[in-house]
Amino acid sequence: MNRIQGLLDTIFNDIPPVVLIVGSTVVFFVMGLLAFFVRSKAAQRPITPVRIILPPLFMSSGLLMFLFTQFQVPKNQVFEAMAVGLLFSTILIATTNFEHKDGNLFVKRSKAFIFILAGLLIFRLVAKLILSSSIDVGELAGMFFILAFSMIIPWRIGMLVKYSRLKKREGLPVK
Repeated sequence: MNRIQGLLDTIFNDIPPVVLIVGSTVVFFVMGLLAFFVRSKAAQRPITPVRIILPPLFMSSGLLMFLFTQFQVPKNQVFEAMAVGLLFSTILIATTNFEHKDGNLFVKRSKAFIFILAGLLIFRLVAKLILSSSIDVGELAGMFFILAFSMIIPWRIGMLVKYSRLKKREGLPVK
């Protein structure tokens, strides 16, 4: 743990913040494109409760970042990031729907998804550029993780509720 903390200290002290901001923005953009392609591909396979629940479970390992001082966020900023994440989750919940085909449920392709994803990418980029002048890069990373986690949890719960309701309504066995 001390080795990792030392490495983080070196990175955050020796690399200029602008390089960290640009680098993390490029990585986020690539991850956004990857998310789009993964989501498009996933829409071709039937959805299951496990496939709904796993992404937030996998993402929860990212909470370990808060063990390191560079990523720790003050309480008021935690609540702000959570509020924005909850707000964005309502858009995702509203635009995520399912369709019944061949005895299975599939995530319905949404034309709005690409615009929502692009909007989130642009929002993150603008927010990062504005906030990076007053908030440390690591703290900002922690805030964006909290925002994303606060967005995915309610979204996936909403998906699970919609999934269960549709399974019942269609008379399909709940797995």
